[in-house]
Amino acid sequence: MSEPLVHRMRAFGTTIFAEMSALAVQTGSINLGQGFPDTDGPSAMLERAVEAIKGGANQYPPGPGVPELREAVSEHRASHYGLQYDPAGEILVTVGATEAIAASVLALCEPGDEVIAFEPYYDSYAASIAMAGARLVAVTLRPVDGRFTFDPAELRAAVSPRTKAILVNSPHNPTGTVFTRGELTTIAELCQERDLIAITDEVYEHLTFDGAEHVPMATLPGMRERTVMISSAGKSFSVTGWKTGWICAPPPLVKAVQTVKQFLTFTASAPWQLAVAYGLRNELQWVAGLRAELESKRDRLMEGLSAAGFEVLKPSGTYFVQTDIRPLGFTDGLDLTRKLPALAGVVAIPTQVFYDHQERGSHFVRFAFCKKDEVIDEAVTRLKHLSP
Repeated sequence: MSEPLVHRMRAFGTTIFAEMSALAVQTGSINLGQGFPDTDGPSAMLERAVEAIKGGANQYPPGPGVPELREAVSEHRASHYGLQYDPAGEILVTVGATEAIAASVLALCEPGDEVIAFEPYYDSYAASIAMAGARLVAVTLRPVDGRFTFDPAELRAAVSPRTKAILVNSPHNPTGTVFTRGELTTIAELCQERDLIAITDEVYEHLTFDGAEHVPMATLPGMRERTVMISSAGKSFSVTGWKTGWICAPPPLVKAVQTVKQFLTFTASAPWQLAVAYGLRNELQWVAGLRAELESKRDRLMEGLSAAGFEVLKPSGTYFVQTDIRPLGFTDGLDLTRKLPALAGVVAIPTQVFYDHQERGSHFVRFAFCKKDEVIDEAVTRLKHLSP
């Protein structure tokens, strides 16, 4: 029998996260690869999910999401960003941000269209664009003065008559950069000039450090009507397994995305939706505490990685620290991370797998700091064995 997988998906095998997490289990290594916390979210929110299950919220919720969550998202967008979204027609609940991104791309892009994304990019972007039969056009983020940013001229040159959308992730995984208002304005002006849609992945919106401001693209002049704003509960509330996300957008864009989404999962997770609604309304102080804890953990890991001989780039948000491995005498991050369990008993992620132009990221390795302090400390102790 010939290869059964459609041609456009053959480049997407087992994800790097699955590979490295399996390697961590096989070798008993500390897993600083995949970005999930090793502690739970706010206990009162967790209890709301238990109560919802015991209370009978175990059948299909409404396709757009339970009204309580759509209303809570609307309230949150208004109170935090001054954005008004009607919960009845401008908010759609999804199975995490990953489904929201896939459904948005599938709904809004025709075969042959182009979607710009900033590399390195979260791996689901390329897969979603391929499923739509569209083409990803990568604009590279490069370190400038200690943070990753893009060249506006390079971004402008990437736009063609086939470009349909720009996929914007800020705070950015995997680099940890938080796009400035000026950078976002550059993107916004280009979207308006060339009639492009902005699909914005904002799942780390509450996890910024050192006073960095998260600016939603939809708050910029002229952008609300052309932005699909995506976020989720997983990162903000340390419940990544709940897979509860949402989009906020004008009615025509929501209707388009929902048309696709209803045939992916239709709906899901009524108890989690009810619990997240509670969290958005009552647990944002807990989220503020999480942000402070993560900033401390970031500094703890950065100090340890620097002591181990890595060149460390300071992130302004997310769960992740990027390191340059060349000071340790390595040049291939994929090769190093596959050997790292044997060399040091630690698992990390090679950043190059998130690039179209892999040579531009071959010397970067990503470590996650959303772990207990004692786990971080043990990991950096082990990594010191790499020092020449």
